[in-house]
Amino acid sequence: MSRIGRIERATKETKVSVEIDLDGTGVSDVSTGVGFYDHMLDQLAKHGLFDLTVRTEGDLHIDSHHTMEDTALALGAAFREALGDRAGIRRFADAKVPLDEALAEATVDVSGRPYLVHSEPEGMAPVIGRDYDTTMTRHIFESFVAQARVAMHVHVPYGRNAHHIVECQFKALARALRFACEKDPRVSGVPSTKGVL
Repeated sequence: MSRIGRIERATKETKVSVEIDLDGTGVSDVSTGVGFYDHMLDQLAKHGLFDLTVRTEGDLHIDSHHTMEDTALALGAAFREALGDRAGIRRFADAKVPLDEALAEATVDVSGRPYLVHSEPEGMAPVIGRDYDTTMTRHIFESFVAQARVAMHVHVPYGRNAHHIVECQFKALARALRFACEKDPRVSGVPSTKGVL
């Protein structure tokens, strides 16, 4: 049974289309108009082994905020749709990923309850590339968890280069989500004493 989620979201600010296959091979086809954000979504697909297609047209003449936020909301909704009833999954997972001088730690619970704990070094460069506002990383994750209904703890204890600090977060999150969403042959039904996630 395929675990594919497809979401289309249209507002006065953006038009977003997302498709994700949780049992893919890491193939991505992403276009948001924000180069570094595309690079991060490519990392999420590659290291999560998710097949991911994203098409976003946003009001970039204002700034990149709405484009990144609405893409993250649509991605979270597609992720939730692909998970279905969450039966048979591992549910919990964590990953640590270094990128040169930076280290990211991600722990997830595919719980049905959205929650984010996020920390990264202070004093980061304000922009990566032409238009990736580094304060948006947390907001991207907030938007994703709100729709995906997962609990995520993402922590970068150290790092100097803003590119590295953000990229290792997306890579660690990709690995943790991959492991949490994988089917566990020993799990029968939903992995919760409540009987539902």
